[in-house]
Amino acid sequence: LLVSNWCSFDLSVVDIVKGKEIARLPMGAYPRGLAVSPDSRMAYVAIMGSDDVVKVNLMTLRTEGSFTVGENPRHIVISPDGRYLYVSLNGPGEVVKVDLATDSVVATAHTGDEDRSLAIAADGRSLYVVNYQSNTITKLRASDLQMLQTVGTGVHPIGITYDAATGNVWVAVYSGQILVLADRRP
Repeated sequence: LLVSNWCSFDLSVVDIVKGKEIARLPMGAYPRGLAVSPDSRMAYVAIMGSDDVVKVNLMTLRTEGSFTVGENPRHIVISPDGRYLYVSLNGPGEVVKVDLATDSVVATAHTGDEDRSLAIAADGRSLYVVNYQSNTITKLRASDLQMLQTVGTGVHPIGITYDAATGNVWVAVYSGQILVLADRRP
């Protein structure tokens, strides 16, 4: 289990069988979202107090450097094939696509104000972004980050997940609402 520790600027690695922390890795100011590669060998941690994502080797439990993605990286999802990382940039209201073979940004999309959480469809074709201050979610085509649809959510959507079994997108809104949106558009 990996836990990003906002206040202590580090990442905890927890052995869930023993219920104990087995490592603590320094990250930088305000580690936030994280994603694990499909083969469980690497983790990527958004450092919200910087412009960077830190790479963590889960086999050695050591950091392997970082790469720049843009202002205030907040949340991360990885493509099902493990080739791309998608990062929400809270400050500019953007999402970036990172090619993990080169650790470089290959596409950028402005989706709204204060992008927060992300979700990716099980087939990796669609990406869903919560736009906190815009009170919307945006659906992007993952291949090139072209905006496909924006839908109003109510005040301050905060969390999102994709249900692979139904194709529904679940959105948590600060007011206490839970929205379930059926994604029927390609």
